[in-house]
Amino acid sequence: MFWPLMKDCITKKDRKRLVEFVATANRFTNGPKVREFEKQWSKWLGCEYSLFVSSGSAANLLLVSAIKEKYNLKNGDKVLVPAMTWVTNISPIIQLGLVPVFCDIDKDNFGFDLKHLKYLKQKHSDIKMAFVTHLFGIPADIDSYREVFPDIVYIEDVCESHGATYKGKKTGTLSEGSTFSFYFGHHMTTIEGGFVCTSDTDLYNIMKMKRSHGMAREALPQRYEEYKQKYPDIHPQFLFVTDGFNLRSMEFNAVLGISQLEGLDDAIARRREIHDKFLNILKKYNSFHIPQSKGNSSFCLTFICQSKEYRKSLESFLGDRGVETRPLCSGNLLKQPFLQNYSFEIDWGPNVEELHNNGFFIGNNHMITDDEVLKLEEYIHEFTLKYQEEI
Repeated sequence: MFWPLMKDCITKKDRKRLVEFVATANRFTNGPKVREFEKQWSKWLGCEYSLFVSSGSAANLLLVSAIKEKYNLKNGDKVLVPAMTWVTNISPIIQLGLVPVFCDIDKDNFGFDLKHLKYLKQKHSDIKMAFVTHLFGIPADIDSYREVFPDIVYIEDVCESHGATYKGKKTGTLSEGSTFSFYFGHHMTTIEGGFVCTSDTDLYNIMKMKRSHGMAREALPQRYEEYKQKYPDIHPQFLFVTDGFNLRSMEFNAVLGISQLEGLDDAIARRREIHDKFLNILKKYNSFHIPQSKGNSSFCLTFICQSKEYRKSLESFLGDRGVETRPLCSGNLLKQPFLQNYSFEIDWGPNVEELHNNGFFIGNNHMITDDEVLKLEEYIHEFTLKYQEEI
């Protein structure tokens, strides 16, 4: 395939380190390598605490559960979410008894549409939390959201936006907590894995226990001593002080993450370079909407076409030439069958429907060559000429 959605970015160096680890390690479950990776990631991101978990989706579940506990959110409390994001941003909200309120999408940054956000403020003044997604590597305009909803809790999904920046700060440091994914094909990979990050000590303590069944022994040392004194009749090694899960990752994944992290900044820089070249190609034509590029770490290369018919024709044309394509995330989430089982208000705006019908993306990664970008440009040019002739 000429332009696959993902390329194998696990290097020979990474593989050598994995082999050496497997050959010499005497522990494979959550242990010292996980803790080392957590410290290195916190330093890279610029936060106090990071917890390595089994996936980005696991990170979402853990963060929402901990936020609900810390801020004493009740079943039925409302959470502001984008109408286009990954499905496991919404699932834990529903699973934990909260109610998602869907906001239309800004076509320039794929975050909340401010006009619709202000409308929702009038209609749902009792919203308690916002789950902001930095989608496709583009930072959401979170300060503008705070102007509309200044008194609610904010958390971030950064699963596709490692290293994106907003007003000089990395996404993932702009709220009470954030989540990352290291699925194969993201900016870096641990094959499967993710992080939940925060600089809030209380939130970290809750999440640390929830990651491992709710065990008190996973708490910060001082907190653990307090729990033991409070519940003297229960064996401290098997004392559970919160509801929890098993969301831990393994040493093997952490070894790969430590190795991959060494090249992350270079990988992001190359992705940005390819993304800029791609935007310069699209700007030559009047057939595409061009989203913002400021602060972008470029998870992928997005096409927002002039019509549904144009999008379908271009996808087919590129597919015939070995370019793998995907819809924009989950599309308009309110059309997804699983949400039809719930009595949510169906009130999306026009932008998410346009993106659902007219948008798609192709992969981006740091191993794409300049010659491949030139070939892609040839294909886009060839298609635009062909499409104009047909109409």
